[in-house]
Amino acid sequence: MMKKLLIAMFAISILGFNVSQAESIWDTPVVAMKDSSLDIVVYRSPTCGCCGKWLDHLKAHGFNVHDNVLEDMQHIKDKYGINNSLASCHTAIIDGYIVEGHVPANDIKAMLLNKPEIKGLAVPGMVAGTPGMEMGGKKAPFNVVAFDKDGQITLYKAYDQY
Repeated sequence: MMKKLLIAMFAISILGFNVSQAESIWDTPVVAMKDSSLDIVVYRSPTCGCCGKWLDHLKAHGFNVHDNVLEDMQHIKDKYGINNSLASCHTAIIDGYIVEGHVPANDIKAMLLNKPEIKGLAVPGMVAGTPGMEMGGKKAPFNVVAFDKDGQITLYKAYDQY
């Protein structure tokens, strides 16, 4: 009996079925805004799967996503002053702000509401558990950092346990 159960679980995992589909903590919009203020231009590589998942996250939170698939992402990072310490797989522009990497939608909305004097927000790297990088129960602590035009980086929000 145990052998049959293991074979069935193995088959389910290979076929891509998810037996325990838990909702993501990123699913619930917390910050409400007018839709017209949520136009976001995203630049991403055609080979990155997590970028598409982050776009889905934004759309679920009411963002109007303008998706630009590019072969040369380094050109975009150079254009907007994204250095290696901030870099991730995609770069977005919204209301004059830069959003680099897997920044949660609610943090972007909070930035737009509060209008801080920063250049933008970033989640450097590709951290497991961030929006678009969900990997089941695997969740690494991460920081959303704010950066200004002078290259100064400050903590915007810490996600130690989520």
